[in-house]
Amino acid sequence: MAKKISAAVMLFFAVMMAHGTVWAGEPVSIDTGTTSWMLTSTALVLLMVPGLAMFYGGLVRTKNVIGTMMHSFGAMVIIGVLWPLVGYSLSFGHGILGGLVGWDPKYFMLQGIDDTIMASHIPEYVFAMFQGKFAIITPALIAGAFAERVNFKGYLLFIALWSIFVYSPICHWVWAGDGFLFNLGAMGAIDFAGGTVVHISSGVTGLVAALFLGSRRGYPSNVTSPNNLVMTLVGAGLLWVGWFGFNAGSAIASDLATARALTVTQVAAASGAFTWLIIELVHHNKATSLGVASGILAGLVAITPAAGVVQPSGAFALGAIAAIVCYLGLMLKSKLGYDDSLDAFGVHGVGGIVGALCLIFFIRPSWMADAAVKAGGSWTVWQQLGVQATAVGITVVYAAVVSLVILFIVEKTIGLRAKENDEMSGLDHSMHSEQGYGLINPN
Repeated sequence: MAKKISAAVMLFFAVMMAHGTVWAGEPVSIDTGTTSWMLTSTALVLLMVPGLAMFYGGLVRTKNVIGTMMHSFGAMVIIGVLWPLVGYSLSFGHGILGGLVGWDPKYFMLQGIDDTIMASHIPEYVFAMFQGKFAIITPALIAGAFAERVNFKGYLLFIALWSIFVYSPICHWVWAGDGFLFNLGAMGAIDFAGGTVVHISSGVTGLVAALFLGSRRGYPSNVTSPNNLVMTLVGAGLLWVGWFGFNAGSAIASDLATARALTVTQVAAASGAFTWLIIELVHHNKATSLGVASGILAGLVAITPAAGVVQPSGAFALGAIAAIVCYLGLMLKSKLGYDDSLDAFGVHGVGGIVGALCLIFFIRPSWMADAAVKAGGSWTVWQQLGVQATAVGITVVYAAVVSLVILFIVEKTIGLRAKENDEMSGLDHSMHSEQGYGLINPN
């Protein structure tokens, strides 16, 4: 009997440690340095949301600037409520329904982690809030694909359902200790900070939504130029700054891995912007501010899954490759004629796929050596490519199918596509009874 009890106790604590937490009674102390960095990273990732609002808001027409920026702030509100309520539990609780999603009653309203210190020596509150910022910005990214043509109430319902039924399951698969993609192959699918969880899921959903809702009325002949590229550039700068918390914070540490992630983030962003600039100079003989901003984002998106496994040389390559592929993707969009308004798929979806797959060619040798040991002999780049392709494929299919179902439900209930009169008069007036600028007849 004593042996059975002892075995049960050992199993319980093994599960708790695998999940990354222990009870406060365990001899785990808080590392104040790591905790301070994680608090800073949490704030930096939240800064990305108003940065995204500015980036998107500057790209639309004057009559839609407030409506577009409200998509980002709406995500802060809706997901800010859902995440502590159920989102954290669905994402990082123990697997249920065959591992489709997580759940742990103690995570409901975060009521059971008041004294919990994680194995990484930070309060679990900090980790929960850090991850919550990822959950906020992901649906906000989607809004760029259908900007200027959605009902705000429908949008809020859509992102609420999407967060529960798309984001949380994918997050659990990739980042939870018992997630099946986390444990796929020798070392699991590589997604250091959200290539699949954030960028591919949002980008693919954006493409599906853009196709489902159709183009903006008058597109492309009557769609005018961005209303404020100055604001867009400031938004891009805020995103770049926030991305250091996004990537380096995902080390959940303050050590060598953190320094590596921060360095490659800087290198990839600069490489992406430089490459896009050169492409435009060659292709159009002019370099645009929007092109530089797009190149920055392409490099940042591509390095996101790879930030923990590549060296600066790999970051240079990934930033450049992502810029080239995303540039070609935007050209293809023009030829195919679909209306991904602000290139949510063209940059985030395409860049995320590029980063998740191409990182295998630049993996640090020591990482591959560790993978070989864990595999019990050998582990090749091509085997890891298979793991990466599996993770990308599953994410694409799941996000596309479930998002389509949610889009259909929202459209048939409270409506998602804005009515013609509302769209023509502008979202600022029709959805919010406001104007972004003090103009009598904004257009």
